[in-house]
Amino acid sequence: MTTQASNLLSRHDICKPKRHRLMAVAATLAALAWSTPAPATEQNPSARRIGVLLVSHGSRAPAWREMLLDVHRDVAPRLAELPGMHDVKSAFMEYTEPSIATQLKELDRLGCDHVVLVPLLLTVSSHSFDDIPTIIGAKQDAHSLAAMESEGIEQYTPRAAVTITPLLDFSDLLAANLPRRIKALSRDPKSEGVVLVAYGDETYAEEWETFFAKLEAMVCRRTGVAAATHAWCGHVVKYSREPTKEAIRRTLAEYERAIVIPVLVARDEAFQDDLIGKAVEEVAQGQRVAYRPDAILPDAKLSEWIVQITRETCATIYEGNQTTTAEVGP
Repeated sequence: MTTQASNLLSRHDICKPKRHRLMAVAATLAALAWSTPAPATEQNPSARRIGVLLVSHGSRAPAWREMLLDVHRDVAPRLAELPGMHDVKSAFMEYTEPSIATQLKELDRLGCDHVVLVPLLLTVSSHSFDDIPTIIGAKQDAHSLAAMESEGIEQYTPRAAVTITPLLDFSDLLAANLPRRIKALSRDPKSEGVVLVAYGDETYAEEWETFFAKLEAMVCRRTGVAAATHAWCGHVVKYSREPTKEAIRRTLAEYERAIVIPVLVARDEAFQDDLIGKAVEEVAQGQRVAYRPDAILPDAKLSEWIVQITRETCATIYEGNQTTTAEVGP
C-alpha cells in the first residue's frame, strides 16, 4: 500500500451493506476502506462527540433547497437523541452555501471527533464516489479536482474522522414512493406504460442502467402497468429534452397512455418544468400523457431511512468497528 493510501486509511470510512455487490466498483473502492483508531472512551457511547452531515447535490432553485432543509428540520430532533450525538448539519455539494467544507469546519470547531456523512443521492455516481470523497480530502481524483477548481468548490480535510453511509438505493423508499405516484396518475394500468426520468451519470452508466432496470420491473409488479422504461435528463444528455420525448413516443406507440414520473430527489423548475414538463408538452397527445411535476420528496420514509442508517453507522462507531468494505452501487 502506498504511503498516501496508508494515510487515508487512518482518516475515514466508506461503508455499505453487503448485499447488491458490484465487484468492479468495489475493487476500485478498496483503496478507500479506512480504519480509525478507537479512542479510550470508545466503550462509552455518550462520551463520543458525533456530528451528522446531511449532504445533497445542491441547486440554485430555492424550492429545491427548502425541500432538503425540511428533511433536516424533521430528522435533527430524532438524531439528537442518539448516544454521543453532538450536532446535525446540512450541506450542499455545489451551487450554494452552506457547503460541505463550511459545515465540516463548523463540526470541527464544535469539537466533533467523528462525522457521519449521509449522502442524499439516488445511487452511485461521480458525485458520491469521486466528488464528495475528494472534497473531504479522502481521495485525490484529478477530474474532480479540476472541476472543483473551475467551479470554486472548496476542499477541506476535517480533524474528525468521517464515515460515509450507503446511498438511497439501499432503502425501500423508492419501492413505495414510485408506485404511489404512478397509481395517482393511472386510469387503466394494463393499457399504460411508465417513463421514469432521472438525471443519469456518464461515468457509472452501467450501474444506472442496472438500477433502473430493477426499478422498472418493480413498478410493473406493484402497479400492474404494462411496461416501464427510462430516460436521462441531466449532464449525460446535455440537459436535452429529446431522450424524454423519445421515451414517451416509444411508449405511446405501444400503449394507450404514458405516465411520466420524475425520479429526482427534490423539485427544481429547471428539470421538472423546463426539461421534463416541456418535453411532455411537445409530445402530448390529448389525454394520452399523464405527468405531474413532482419529486421523490416529500416522503416520510426518507426521514426514517436517515435516522435508521445513522443509528446503524453510529453503532459501528460505538463498537470501535471502523474497518468496513468500501462498496458503492445499486
